[in-house]
Amino acid sequence: MAQPSAAPAAKGQAAPPTVGEVRIEGAPPPVRTSIDRQSYSVANDLQTSAGSISDALRNVPSLEVDVQGNVALRGDTNVTILIDGKPSGMFQGDTRAQALQNLPADQIDRVEVITNPSAAFDPNGSGGIINLVTKKTRKAGANGSVRANVGSQGRQNGGVSASYRDGKLTLSGDASLRHDSIKQTYTREREATDPAGGTIRSLQQGTGRGRVNVQNLRGGLDYDITDDDRVSLELRYTNVDFADRSFEAFDQVSGAGIVTRGYDRLGSASQERPTLAGTLRYRHVFGDDHQLDIDLGRERNRTAFERDSAYVDRIPAGPGFYEAQDQVNLFWKTTAKVEYTRPMGEGHKLKLGYSLDADDNDYDTLGVRGPNEATATPNAQLSNSYRFDQQVHALYGTYERPFGKLTALAGLRLEAVTIDINSVTQAITARNDDVSVYPSLHLNYELTEAQKLTASYSRRIQRPQPTDYNPFRRYQDQQNFSSGNPDLKPQQTDSFELGYQYRKNGAIYQATFYYRDIRDAVNNVTRDIGDGVFLVTQANIGESRSAGAEVVANGKLFPQLSYNISGNVGWTQIDAAGLGFGSRQRDAFTASGRANLSWQVTDRDFLQVNGFLNGKRLTPQGYVQPQGALNLGYRRKVSDQLSFLVTAQDLLGTLEFKRIIDTPAFRDVEHYKARHRGVFVGFTYTFGGGKARDPGFDFGGGGGPPG
Repeated sequence: MAQPSAAPAAKGQAAPPTVGEVRIEGAPPPVRTSIDRQSYSVANDLQTSAGSISDALRNVPSLEVDVQGNVALRGDTNVTILIDGKPSGMFQGDTRAQALQNLPADQIDRVEVITNPSAAFDPNGSGGIINLVTKKTRKAGANGSVRANVGSQGRQNGGVSASYRDGKLTLSGDASLRHDSIKQTYTREREATDPAGGTIRSLQQGTGRGRVNVQNLRGGLDYDITDDDRVSLELRYTNVDFADRSFEAFDQVSGAGIVTRGYDRLGSASQERPTLAGTLRYRHVFGDDHQLDIDLGRERNRTAFERDSAYVDRIPAGPGFYEAQDQVNLFWKTTAKVEYTRPMGEGHKLKLGYSLDADDNDYDTLGVRGPNEATATPNAQLSNSYRFDQQVHALYGTYERPFGKLTALAGLRLEAVTIDINSVTQAITARNDDVSVYPSLHLNYELTEAQKLTASYSRRIQRPQPTDYNPFRRYQDQQNFSSGNPDLKPQQTDSFELGYQYRKNGAIYQATFYYRDIRDAVNNVTRDIGDGVFLVTQANIGESRSAGAEVVANGKLFPQLSYNISGNVGWTQIDAAGLGFGSRQRDAFTASGRANLSWQVTDRDFLQVNGFLNGKRLTPQGYVQPQGALNLGYRRKVSDQLSFLVTAQDLLGTLEFKRIIDTPAFRDVEHYKARHRGVFVGFTYTFGGGKARDPGFDFGGGGGPPG
C-alpha cells in the first residue's frame, strides 16, 4: 500500500509546486498546506518509533482518537482513511479501529487531513479524508534501516526497511513484527423500566488479558522504461493475530430491590486477520506537470474470529451453559483508476479521471450452545450467513486557475453505485442503485506574501458499512444484541469552510471556521427490548448540524525549541425526534486540543513532550466523556547511523473511554480502560551510502521525483 515514488517529470526535472502550496525552506516543515488540504509531518514524532497508527494520529490537529482506536475528524467519526491515496479494506468496517491500534506507525511519514476533499476524491466519509503517506525517500545504491523497541509489560516491536537503486531499477521492502500484551477492565451499569413501572438495575464488570501479534511485509519495484515512463509493482502482506481470556460478573436487581439474576462468565476469544494486497501502476509524463496515471489494485482480507463462553448461574443457582461462535468474513476489494493531468496555461491545470471501487463481502457465522462443550449443538440465534456486494463507478474532473491574487479549484464528480444485499439466513434480498453528483469548490486569496484567505465547499456522502444493512439480530451476549437495517439511506453532507493563514520566518498560524449540514444522518440507536436487554440498530435519525472554529500554530520559541499547538471549539446539533426525548433537538458545545514541544537540547540530544485532550462528544442518545493523555520521548544520536530512543506513553495513566446513554426511558454507562501506560527503549540504525534525493511533495499519492 505504500506507493512507489512518482515518475520523473519531463527531462528528469521535478514538477513545480501546486498553485497555492506553501514550502518552508530548511528543515522539513511540520505543516504544509495546499489549496485543498493540510499535511502534518509525523517523521519526527518520537511516539511513532514504538507506537501504533492510532498513537501517531492523536498528535495531528483536527483529529481525535479514543482509547478504542475510533477516529473522529472535528467530532465526526465518519472518516475515510487512505494509504498513499488508496482505500484499504483494513480501514473499513467494524475492525478499522483495531487495525489502527495494532499497525505500526514507524513507516508513516506524514498525515494529510482533507476536511473538504475536491471532486478528485471519493466523496464517501462525511467528516473528510485522512491520507497516511508512507516514507519513500530513496538513495542510490543499497540503503536501509533497522529498528527495535522493548517495552514494559512484555511489549516489543522491530523492523527493517531497505531499498536498492541502480539506474532505471529501484527495489524496496519493509518487514516488521509487533507484540503487544493486553490488559483491560470494563464496567457497564444499566437502568431500565420493568413492566410494573419500577426500575431494573444491572451491573456488568469484567477483566481481560491477552496478546496481539502483528506481521507486516512489503515489497516494491519501480522500473523506468524510458525517461517518461515508469511501471511500479507492489505487494503487501499484513496479519493481525489476537487472543485473550476474560472474566465477567453480572448482577441484576428488580424495581423492588430484589436480586433477580446473577451469573459469572469465563470466556476466550481469538482472531486471525491476514490481508494480501497487490498494486500495479503506470505513469507516463508528457511534460512538466502533464501526465497520465493508471492504477490497478486487488486486496484479499480474511477475518476468522472464534469466541467461546462458559456461564455459571449464581442467582438462581443452576448448572449454567456453554456457547461458542465461529465467524469468517471473506472480503475482496478491487480498485482501478485512470487519471489525466494537464496544464492549460500559466497556473491553469485540468484533471480528468475514472475510478472503480468494488467490494465483495461474505459473512458466515456458526454458533453452538448446550449444557457443556461436549454436548453443544448448532443454535439458530447464534448462526447467520450474509452477502454484500457494492460497486462504485465514478467520473470526475477538476480545474484549477488563478484570477490575479485569487486561485480557484472547481470540481464535479458523477458516481453510479450498485449495492446488492442478501441475508441468506432470512431469505431477504435488496438492491439499491443510485446516480449522484458531487460538486466541490476551493478558493485561495493572497492578501500579502505572508497572509492568505481560503474558502471551500464540498458535498459528501456517508454510505453505511456492509453489516449496517444486515437485518439479522446478532447476539453479542445475554444483555446485548445488534441488527442492521436494509432500508438505510446514505447520509448526505454539505460542508463549508472559511480560513485565514499567516506565515513568517518558518512559523505558520491558521484559523478555520467550518459548518456542516447533514441530512439522513446514520447513527446507532439503542432500544430496550425488555428485562434490561438492549438492541442496537442503525437508523436515519434525520438532520444534524455542526459548526466550529479551529486554530493551529507551529513555530519556534527559540532556535532549539519548537512547538505545534492546535485547538478546536465545536457545536453539534442532533435531531432527537423519535429517540425518546421530549425535545426534537439536542445540542452541545465541546472543546479539544493538543500540544507538542520539541527541544534540541544538544546536537545529539532531542527531547519531546506531547499531550492531547478530546472534549465531550454528543451522540444521538447521550455523550462520550472527555479523554486525554501525556507522552514523553527522548532520542540520543550516537552517530549519523545510530540513535537510541526512550518513549513513555500515557505517562499519567489517564487514557480511558466512558460512553453514557441517557434517555427518559433508560440509562446505560459503559466504562472501558485498557493498559496504554508504558515505557519503550529502542534503537534505530541506518546503513548504506549515496546522496539522499529530494523527497519532493506529491499531495495526491505521497511520492516524490527521483534524483
